[in-house]
Amino acid sequence: MTNVLLQKNRVSTERTVSAKMLVSAGIVALAVLLPQLVHATLGAKGGAQWLPMYLPVIIGGCLLGFKWGLCIGVLSPIASFALTAVFGEPMPAAVRLPYMTAELAVFAAVSGAFSKKIAADRFAAFPAVLVAAVSGRIVFLTLAALFQSVSPLSFSAAWAQVQTGLVGLVVQIALGPVAVIGILALIKRYDK
Repeated sequence: MTNVLLQKNRVSTERTVSAKMLVSAGIVALAVLLPQLVHATLGAKGGAQWLPMYLPVIIGGCLLGFKWGLCIGVLSPIASFALTAVFGEPMPAAVRLPYMTAELAVFAAVSGAFSKKIAADRFAAFPAVLVAAVSGRIVFLTLAALFQSVSPLSFSAAWAQVQTGLVGLVVQIALGPVAVIGILALIKRYDK
């Protein structure tokens, strides 16, 4: 999506990469800070229920495309883990980190695969977020099933986490596209 805008304005490749790096860094920072705010106000159960890291990652994929979205999806949980581990309570927990990294990578990559369609029709953000959310959760459950014999995260525990986060996922399926459409409206307003 941002490629279309940057190409339209004849922005150089170097500046395009710089702009995408800056936006990506901001999204990763938001994906680290938002869970902290949710955990501080609602506790650990609030984080599991509302899935606050997922929303910035989905938005990043929709706006920046597959490759940059994939990077955001991978970096967000790793950055959060690294920064919060310094204070003794890593988020996500070490057991959940590989699963969440894979899941968020899928969320962002799938939503990013829709970015050109979103640039052409902003309402394509709705199926993009829905398909990304379902795909990410399927990957999470599949990985839990495949590795439950060697991991402390069993399939039943993963399924319980999916059920706990269902409300947050539904809210994100509704809010994610609205946020993307709002950002696009701001970009178009600025572009004029």
